[in-house]
Order: sequence, then C-alpha cells, then structure tokens
Amino acid sequence: MTKMSTTIAGVHFKNPIVMASGTFGFGREYGKLYDVSLLGGISGKGLTLHPKAGNPGTRVYETASGMLNSVGLENPGVAAFLEKECPYWETLDTARLVNLGGGTLEDYVLGAEMIQRDADLRSSVGKTAVDMIELNISCPNVKEGGIAFGIKTSEAQKVVQAIRRATKLPLTVKLSPGAENIVEMAQMCEAEGADAVSLINTISGMKIDVRRRSSVFNNLYAGLSGPAIKPVALRMVHQVAQNISIPVIGMGGITTATDIIEFIMAGASVIQVGTYNFMNLRAGSQLVEELEQFMVQENIQFLDEIRGII
Repeated sequence: MTKMSTTIAGVHFKNPIVMASGTFGFGREYGKLYDVSLLGGISGKGLTLHPKAGNPGTRVYETASGMLNSVGLENPGVAAFLEKECPYWETLDTARLVNLGGGTLEDYVLGAEMIQRDADLRSSVGKTAVDMIELNISCPNVKEGGIAFGIKTSEAQKVVQAIRRATKLPLTVKLSPGAENIVEMAQMCEAEGADAVSLINTISGMKIDVRRRSSVFNNLYAGLSGPAIKPVALRMVHQVAQNISIPVIGMGGITTATDIIEFIMAGASVIQVGTYNFMNLRAGSQLVEELEQFMVQENIQFLDEIRGII
C-alpha cells in the first residue's frame, strides 16, 4: 500500500495533486468527465471583490511546449462565488482553495473578510466549502501605477499582513517568478504568518503577429505556462523550500507522474496542475493513477520518504 496524503495547516490532501487556479473553473465542468473528489484539491478560478469581464482581444495563444494567456482574471466576483459555487463545493470530498486577487489593498481585505464571514456561517451549521485561501499577489496595484504587488517584498508584505489579520482560514501566498527576490519574498510570507507558499505563477512572455505587425495580445505581454517553464519552476521551488520551514505548493509545467515526483524531491508538499488540464481533460484522474503506479514500481510507501531529498 502507498500513502500519498499530506496535511498543510490542518487541511488534509488525500494526494498531492491539486488543480491550479484559472485552469479548472470551480470544478463543475471537469466533474462531468471524472470524479473530482479523486483529487487532492482544487484551487478555484481567481476571484476579485467585484466581477471582472477580463481582457478584450486574444486571450490564449499556443506556444512551443506551453501557452500564453491574457485572460485578465475574468470572474464572477466574491459574492457570486459564495452564493452560487460554494453550495457545490460543500459536496466535494477534496481540499478547496479560494484564489483571491485584488487591484487595491482594500479590495483584497474586503474579499477576505467576506470569505471568512461565509466560512463562519457555514461552520455554525456544520458545513464547509472553503478550506484555504490562496492569495494571488501577482495582481497589479492600481494605486501604484499598475506594478504587481508580488514584485517588491515591501509591497507584498502589506497585503500578506492585512489578509492574515482579516481571516483565520489557512493561508498560502502564490508567488510571482518576477519577484525581485523570490526567496526573500517567501521568507517574508512565513514571517507574516502565512501557512504555505505556492509557486510559480506564470512567466511574462510575448508573441508578435509579423503580418499584422503587432502583438497578438492587446496588453502586449501575456503569461507563459506549460512544460516550457518547468525547469525554472523546479529551480525556484527548490530554492524556496531550502530557505523556509512552512510547506511549499509547487507548480509549473507538470504533465506526468515523474514531474510530480521531481517537485516533491525538490521540497514541495503538494503540487498544482494547470496547463495540462487544457491538453488532457482527464489529467487529474490520470495523474492520480500514474503517481500511485510509480510509487509501487519504485517501492515508495510514503511521499515523505523522498520529499526534499535534493
């Protein structure tokens, strides 16, 4: 028998496979293809306080070993999520992470407070829909000229401090690979009371239409994800895991069981699968099966045996 489960801040993950924010909706659509409760967890579509229509123009463009996206955090807003999606999330036997973004510090805090109030109400009647908040600090700070909160540690610190005060829910902070110093950023998150860090978010990239003589995307740049970024993601996960004591949630280009094992050997407690969900609509159920097979073949009884061994 193999044991794939782990616990982060009291949240149980039956296996290390979590579906990444922005690639899995809130699970309903994929739930028509396989039982999403097979998964270790789901990180829902990125939410902001108010609904967002997302970016105009091209939003996704396939690249060599990956894709560029400029979706622009299209989402229904926190209130609509709590009303319409949480009743479904209550039925899921898997860890449920809310990915929370914001354009201002105030928006972040108000969103977190709404999620906490809803969690308290559900808890009072013995129900749970949200297990953890995944704080997305890659959002642009509209009051500071659009520079992402996740670039400068000092700016990110303000958000992490405020959210930690606003919620009692377990908190992981999703780090940007564009951070000036990603190890310093992770250490700050730990010092400010985060229960884990998630990394990496997409890498900024570009595609030019040479016949139109313009960028494919209205915003010029877009987020690169998929297998192309895996070596960078793996390196950053390893660097961060070596320098903090809280758990690391690793992601970036994972498509196979051996990819998962690499991230765990680099120090990740659990991993997230993103772009592969577009390549393989049954990626989650397939990876759970493949990971168990790999562990049997390699005589790995517990993932703790290999976690962080590099």
